[in-house]
Amino acid sequence: MSINSAMLAGVSGLVANSSALAAISDNIANVNTTAYKRNQVNFANMVTSQAIAGRYSAGGVQGITRQFVSQQGLIQSSSSSTDLAISGDGFFVGAEKGANLTAADPRLFTRAGSFHVDSDGFLVNDSGLYLQGWPTQANGTYDINPSDLNKLASINVKNLGAAVQQTTDVALAANLDKTQALSAAAGALGPPIVAPTYNPATVASMANYATDPTTGTKPDFTTEMSVIDSLGGTHKFAMAFLKSSANPNEWHAEIYAVPASDVAGTALPNGQLASGLVKFTQTGAIDLANSTLFGAPGATPTISLAASNAAAGLRWATAQGIAASTVDYDLSKLTQYAAASTVTSVNSNGAGVGNVVGVSVSDDGIVSAVFDNSQVREIAKIAIATFPNSDGLKATSGNAYMGSIAAGQMVIKEAGLAGAGHISPSSLESSTVDLSAEFTGLISTQKAYSASSKIITTADQMLDELINIIR
Repeated sequence: MSINSAMLAGVSGLVANSSALAAISDNIANVNTTAYKRNQVNFANMVTSQAIAGRYSAGGVQGITRQFVSQQGLIQSSSSSTDLAISGDGFFVGAEKGANLTAADPRLFTRAGSFHVDSDGFLVNDSGLYLQGWPTQANGTYDINPSDLNKLASINVKNLGAAVQQTTDVALAANLDKTQALSAAAGALGPPIVAPTYNPATVASMANYATDPTTGTKPDFTTEMSVIDSLGGTHKFAMAFLKSSANPNEWHAEIYAVPASDVAGTALPNGQLASGLVKFTQTGAIDLANSTLFGAPGATPTISLAASNAAAGLRWATAQGIAASTVDYDLSKLTQYAAASTVTSVNSNGAGVGNVVGVSVSDDGIVSAVFDNSQVREIAKIAIATFPNSDGLKATSGNAYMGSIAAGQMVIKEAGLAGAGHISPSSLESSTVDLSAEFTGLISTQKAYSASSKIITTADQMLDELINIIR
């Protein structure tokens, strides 16, 4: 009968408004939860067929939960370099364990980017989800597949070992004094004429003087530079200059190892690596096209050392046990002016053994380890998962989601490409909850619940009247 349907409609109102209250409670409780997406219960009427004309049977109301997963929260800065936010569409891919992942292990999706480095070196968020990405390949690329989650691995920033960068480039900025007096070893123009005794190929070399000052030729100016080998060892190379008596704009020059025992396999004396002339123009700039320090005039300024186990030729000493080295010299800032011989700077790109001291993330999702020797090594690239209908994802504990039929087919993308959002390092996404709206909804839900209870009370009174009609 209609009174019964009215009572049942009131019950449905109580149930629907209870659901609305639960959703509002969840929203308010998670107002400070990172990247939390608010939920809302919308109401839809239920209609029953009217069997008898002139009589109405109430159907009631049902609550339909809607989650606003696609809604972007406010991005706020953070003091941690491993706090990450996604600006735009997409989700971080997470796993519930760090190592030994298999195809059977579930992957979850989240925008809660409050990641930190755990005791095993993995990037894990506050909910215990391990951040997934494409590991860096040996050639520096990434094996990216838009639909294969098995290509991903938990990102680890600690189990990397040490980092070494072998020296490949040295840049020297220095001045050689144009007014430098000629030494006796270089010869004097006279009168009387003094024959030069300097010879780079004999005991009279500047390299020999560095080993035994009682022999060899004392240079007019010497500078030293550090060279890092393939194992992180530091070696010292010296570059010595002796003003030539043949031309006022040229200097004898030698490059040699200190100590000489670091290198072997050369017919030149005492660790000598190169010798020849360094020439300058009338304006004081270096004349590389006519200089012979590295071989023929205009030769590439490079010194190559074979591996220490090489059979012959210029190489590292056998005791070193290191790989071959090629060092390119930039002498473009070597000048000859009438000022004291001095070194302005010596710069090289080598770095000794270093350990991980920090983590950095770029806006395109590349995670790099920062070493205490100033080296930066790329570790992985963060994967971003997108769905055609992210509002259809299935929510799980830990502010994460699972794929569903309603969400559509997942596609894994690189950050910032093909519609995927950019990574915002040192940032976190705020909750999308608006407290003012939630408190307003709390009031209206409370009133609606009270009104539904009145329906039941009124229907009960009418049934009492019906029962009492026979008295």
